[in-house]
Amino acid sequence: MGQKLVIVESPAKAKTIGKYLGKNYIVEASMGHVRDLPKSTLGVDIDDNYNPKYITIRGKGELLDKLKKAAKKCDKIYLATDPDREGEAISWHLSKVLKIDESEKCRIEFNEITKNAIKTAIKCPRKININLVDAQQARRVLDRLVGYKISPILWRKVKWGLSAGRVQSVALKMVCSREKLINDFKPEEYWSIDAQVYKQSKKDKFTIRLTSFKGKKIKINNEEENEQIINSIKKDEFKVENVKEGTKNKNTLPPFTTSTLQQDANKKLNFSTKKTMSVAQQLYEGIDVKGHGTIGLITYMRTDSVRVSKEAQEAANDYILNEYGKEYLPPSPKLYKSKKNIQDAHEAIRPTYIELTPGMVKSSLKDDQYKLYNLIWSRFMASQMANCILNTLSIEIKNGEYTFRASGSNVKFEGFMRVYKYNIEEDEHNEKIPLLQKGDLLHTDKIDGKQHFTQPPARFTEASLVKTLEENGIGRPSTYAPIISTLIDRKYVKKEKKAIFPTELGNIVDNILSDYFKQIIDIEFTADMENKLDNVEEGKENWKEIVDEYFKPLKEAIDIAEKEVAKITIEDEVTDIKCDKCGRNMVIKHGRFGDFLACPGYPDCKNTKPIVEKLKVKCPKCGGDVIVRRSKKGRKFFGCSNYPDCDFVSWFEPTEENCPNCGSFMVKKFSKAKGYYLQCSNQECKYEKSNPDPDKK
Repeated sequence: MGQKLVIVESPAKAKTIGKYLGKNYIVEASMGHVRDLPKSTLGVDIDDNYNPKYITIRGKGELLDKLKKAAKKCDKIYLATDPDREGEAISWHLSKVLKIDESEKCRIEFNEITKNAIKTAIKCPRKININLVDAQQARRVLDRLVGYKISPILWRKVKWGLSAGRVQSVALKMVCSREKLINDFKPEEYWSIDAQVYKQSKKDKFTIRLTSFKGKKIKINNEEENEQIINSIKKDEFKVENVKEGTKNKNTLPPFTTSTLQQDANKKLNFSTKKTMSVAQQLYEGIDVKGHGTIGLITYMRTDSVRVSKEAQEAANDYILNEYGKEYLPPSPKLYKSKKNIQDAHEAIRPTYIELTPGMVKSSLKDDQYKLYNLIWSRFMASQMANCILNTLSIEIKNGEYTFRASGSNVKFEGFMRVYKYNIEEDEHNEKIPLLQKGDLLHTDKIDGKQHFTQPPARFTEASLVKTLEENGIGRPSTYAPIISTLIDRKYVKKEKKAIFPTELGNIVDNILSDYFKQIIDIEFTADMENKLDNVEEGKENWKEIVDEYFKPLKEAIDIAEKEVAKITIEDEVTDIKCDKCGRNMVIKHGRFGDFLACPGYPDCKNTKPIVEKLKVKCPKCGGDVIVRRSKKGRKFFGCSNYPDCDFVSWFEPTEENCPNCGSFMVKKFSKAKGYYLQCSNQECKYEKSNPDPDKK
């Protein structure tokens, strides 16, 4: 039997698959794409039906020679790139380079990198799906036309190095529009009234909230109205009108899609979308797990489906039955409906081996890998378990013609919450309520009116932006992370803590695009284009006709913008830091490796400095300034500005507060269980205290 060549995208994947296939197979990695449009030119022949002009990617010549030599030695070639449009396109490019006949069944795909999945795929090769390839070509050509036709306008009119993107610009529009809503928001005053009541002992007091007057929802507009209502309430008595006990089901959540994984990882692990996909790729391609060798731990991580294979569901049911008991299994297997207009090409994201719990593989994983695997494993197992059941209690209390309410709940049966915790949306005043009966009279301990103001919409986080993009049909699972990364890298948006907001540059670019390229940043138009790409994949539409439909109005808009967009100058931000050489106030410049200080007297004065972030805290060793520094791996830590004369360093942000027990300085910390808190820096001293506002000492 002759040898067979299997080509995958990455060395990690090659290593994992090679272990399963044995000596008769040579497994090589293409290292991603091998051909693409040239960087130096448009690479699309607009006059010849939008034919793309592909070239070998620079630096891939030697690799392609290696693949060609391996192909000549083998009787059969299998192209095993990722099971999506981009993976299909890479296989198509490889087939062109290796001169594989179009009728040849050379393409294999699998949703998980396990021995059974690989062996099954090898037995069922197919021809390259040209519809998938064309859908990817359409996306690539459209993105190239937008980027290479609009970006030069931004270079000439605003600043060199800027870019516009077919989907990226829509995301920027969303961020800028949200910021405008926030800036234009006018808060309105309103008040709420709470009363603390009890039946017999003040130890059993609980809080009730005023909700209605004469059976209609009450709205308290100002302090005067608030005082009038409280005075009226004080003249009457509180009497229990209704007590309602019941149970409530908290339904399980479906297993992760790409979007929901990115959202949950951002909320619970503080992972960026880019980091989430990078770590997920590692878990998918293969990890060397003690006792098991190199194995893929999760299924393919780019998916918009919540579908689960029958085999995986049965394995999960067996595990739940053995580990937790029959009561934790649902009456019938859980089935989840996927959203409309999805590709549904792959299963949901799940562990490939149910029996490999996070605890079992923890010692083989890096910290970030363990955190993400734990999240994926827990979510999938929870999706196959019984619902959580809550005991609920709600009471209605009358005071004259005013109605107060309170509600509470507690867990009757934890169900899926045994393995996957998430916040139960409960009433603001969900607390322990004593046993009450209709007609009971309650005593008043205190009645409080509280002033509130309506709040503007929240700024986007990476999680909420991904959710909004998905809800509007903008982009697809593989695009969410690069969209957000591009906006940050281009300095169109900034992140503070988790909030995303536009920069001055981002607003300028968005204004130009809004004025001259309305169609490009129109949400419905962009979503419709995604649907058309799906139609190409299904063989319903011709990809070149779609490109032509898109490009004709774009070209007209470009011609107008070239003539009408005025030159815009963005002034550098001036600091109060003086130039050491000429005394001018230095300005903030943006470079490839981040922001830095530069003298505005260039080219006469070429002085530059790194930007140093100082804390309002003095070094506990020498009294110097504490500054933010970075390790070689990019991790933030805190050190003294007098280094190397002073060797003070701390991984956690120091504060001016000293420990009352030992006198050491306190540091800021955060945990999901405790929230923000302060802790003594002395490891032998266990003193800590809460710090509800992380910005305060």
